[in-house]
Amino acid sequence: MDILSIAILIFVVMESANVAILYFWPGSRLGNGVGVFNAFHNSENEEQKLFASYLVNWVAGVKLIFIFLLAVILIIGTEPVRLWAVVAMLLSIATYFWRLHPTIKKLDAMGCITPKGYSKALGWMITGFMAMFTLALAAHILMKVM
Repeated sequence: MDILSIAILIFVVMESANVAILYFWPGSRLGNGVGVFNAFHNSENEEQKLFASYLVNWVAGVKLIFIFLLAVILIIGTEPVRLWAVVAMLLSIATYFWRLHPTIKKLDAMGCITPKGYSKALGWMITGFMAMFTLALAAHILMKVM
């Protein structure tokens, strides 16, 4: 198994755990469960609860699409396909810092996140995924050059 496949597999395993949390324990504060958002527990009416539930399940479903596509790439993808999949993952993961991170930082500063400081932990986790894919990509390219 090459370095790109290992990075993709690590991501697939971690995201699969996250999908399980979102589908079966959405109120959890583990992984990337939405239990860290105080508003998730304080929904005032049935409409808000159903809307929150819909969005959580929608996110889990989108994550499943990525997981299954990456699994197909791992199983039947050629080396160039795996390389471009890693580039695509880097670009798509980086979008977190464009819209989501500023929002969760603001919510954290407002005291709407439990535990306090979770936005920093999540930012570091996302940075870790990007570092993993960047290192795998760099190692792959260096091994090809040498």
